[in-house]
Amino acid sequence: MLVQSSDLVSLFEQALQGISSGDMHEIGVVIQVGDGVCKVHGLTRVVLNELVHFDGGNSGIVFQIAEDVVSVFVFERSIPVAEREIVRRSGSMYTIPVGSELLGRVVNAHAQPIDGRPAIKVDGRYPIETEIPGIIDRTPINESLETGIIAVDTLVPIGRGQRELIIGNRGTGKTSLIRDTIVHQKGKNVICIYVGIAQRQAHIARLVHHFELHDAMKYTVIVSAQAGEAVLNHYLAPYVGCTIAEYFRDQGHDVLIIYDDLSNHAVAFREMSLLVRRAPGREAYPGDVFYLHSRLLERAGKIFRGSSITALPIVQVQGDDITAYIPTNLISITDGQIFLDTQLFNRGVRPAVNAELSVSRVGGAAQTPAIKKVTKALRLELAQYQELRGFAQFGAELDDVSKRRLARGERAIALLKQPEEVTYSFIDQTLMLFLLQEEILDKIAVDQVSLFAQQFVSYISAVYNDLYSLIGRTKDLTEEQRVQLRAIATEFSKLFIAPEKAEW
Repeated sequence: MLVQSSDLVSLFEQALQGISSGDMHEIGVVIQVGDGVCKVHGLTRVVLNELVHFDGGNSGIVFQIAEDVVSVFVFERSIPVAEREIVRRSGSMYTIPVGSELLGRVVNAHAQPIDGRPAIKVDGRYPIETEIPGIIDRTPINESLETGIIAVDTLVPIGRGQRELIIGNRGTGKTSLIRDTIVHQKGKNVICIYVGIAQRQAHIARLVHHFELHDAMKYTVIVSAQAGEAVLNHYLAPYVGCTIAEYFRDQGHDVLIIYDDLSNHAVAFREMSLLVRRAPGREAYPGDVFYLHSRLLERAGKIFRGSSITALPIVQVQGDDITAYIPTNLISITDGQIFLDTQLFNRGVRPAVNAELSVSRVGGAAQTPAIKKVTKALRLELAQYQELRGFAQFGAELDDVSKRRLARGERAIALLKQPEEVTYSFIDQTLMLFLLQEEILDKIAVDQVSLFAQQFVSYISAVYNDLYSLIGRTKDLTEEQRVQLRAIATEFSKLFIAPEKAEW
């Protein structure tokens, strides 16, 4: 029960016994405890997000400051906090240990290892909230961050320093998409950070096993705030992950950070806000929930020294409703979104990227010249296919031009399908899309399109390796190379033997 205001003075006087007058503003006394949050009287000079220490051994962060009391969320549930306990200022914001030895480790929301391995050697400490780089300190995004997923790299390209939202219903392949993206960064000088917010321990364990299997943990850090942990850890985890990303960025590395997912983060913030009696707004979220994520995602970007932080936040929706409160907030903050459609997923189109609702506001600046040249009309062709498919479903008669467009769209969809744990370099993607652009796939059965394209890439890599390597070095596709590729495609078409049933 909250201590009556008439008793605050006497309690505080008792707490001040033996304390010098110079320290009066540096201590407080607990007057209420419950649900992981404490009301503290005193601490008149404390600041928001400051670290405070309890005499009983616990610590916490100042979450709200009122006229007479401050609200402090405690770190450890296992260490009890009692009423009338003394609380002392630390004089600093909450900081976490950082260092290069974080690579390959699984840490909690306080950057402490939880993988059972030896302690991490610390290079320094960073505050979890820092000043965001201004416009003058940033440079335009002009370098591609390959995901290895052809539907993403061609339709919604991601640049180094971009913030691209991944949005979709439960079970539509969001985690699979980012998992393959992290594995694809091997050898590309990109540090990856995965932040799991209120995820199950089994999910994190499977992810670690997958990364170890593909030798990806060497350049990856996993920050895990598991579902059973205190709500404060769910709130801190994204900021801790971003702080680790800033450390590696300051060391000159490009960093990719994934927040999985920010809908859980918003729920944690809502719970904390309601516990301290903040006024609820839409869907019971407090009014500053937009600021919660904007100050997090604004820390991503490419700075003038050349290093960058690329953010891929994930948000889960219900019933494919992207107009919900938190999703629309995040859409307005980020530089585009990749929408994974449940209907496409159920039809077997995987990854289920909806080309109509997905967008990248960086666009062609994040693509190599070779990819740009072979994807000029791809989005238009997919849009025409979706429209004509609707007519064809109702038995409408189509003219020959429409039938050709429908058949071409079917082959484009088949080419964009990609199994899990398979990624393609931009060279492979260029060669595959070249086949589509040059209408070479029009003569191939739809169920054999993917197999034909994969074998065509393997054929060029094995027999015409000089051409394959040249495209990789120049990142461009010249007219002379196009002529050569047309001849090779004709040659390969004669060698290709279609199986009875195409298999991945």
